Amino acid sequence: MKLENKICVVTGANRGIGKKISEVFVSEGATVLGFARNLDALKKVEEELNEKGPGKFIGYKVDVSNSDEINNTVKTIAKEFKRIDVLVNNAGVTKDMLLLLMKEEDFDFVINVNLKGVFLVTKAVAKVMRKQKEGSIINISSVVGLEGNIGQTNYSASKAGVIGMTKTWAKELTMKGEQIRVNAVAPGFIETDMTKELNEDFKKAALERILLKRMGSAEEVAKVVLFLASDDSSYITGQVIRVDGGIAL
Repeated sequence: MKLENKICVVTGANRGIGKKISEVFVSEGATVLGFARNLDALKKVEEELNEKGPGKFIGYKVDVSNSDEINNTVKTIAKEFKRIDVLVNNAGVTKDMLLLLMKEEDFDFVINVNLKGVFLVTKAVAKVMRKQKEGSIINISSVVGLEGNIGQTNYSASKAGVIGMTKTWAKELTMKGEQIRVNAVAPGFIETDMTKELNEDFKKAALERILLKRMGSAEEVAKVVLFLASDDSSYITGQVIRVDGGIAL
């Protein structure tokens, strides 16, 4: 098993890609500590994944834009489990609108969760990883952070920022010889609750641009994240891996 006895934190673990990442990690022997605001949803994930094993899932009610909640939870985890081997920053939201119609509060909401949330969680977890001198951090960005997208000023800005932080942290967290790797995964159009809300005409136009002529699955993203979390990628850091079916070519 690729993650046997590993302690892994996954944000946004209650649904979509985050839930699938948690499932794949548990199947590979990890103890997954899932963060989300919806505790009831986390409890359902706990019941589902802990029946499958061989690893286990434990849910924590955490708002990733709330530094106090993050810091207190990470301190509790560090005290109980003594280490954190893997962090997956997956939590994300959208509030789409054209630039001239976008409300300031909707811009702030997306930035606070998608960008500031990644900063806050990583800052707390990196303190633990610095002490143990090793770890793997995987940030879930998006092809929108690389290419931009109409109606997603806030989302594209947040995901582009995540890529910038990924490259910066890859440099900072190895300054004293630590083996802390930081990479990003940039999914394209993936079948999730978020993409179900997209306009059908928009979906059709997107599929025409994708070389593989289909949307991706959450599992296909999760397997790339697993690779980056495991020792199979022990010499990879500071990279952005696209999982997009060839949409940019």
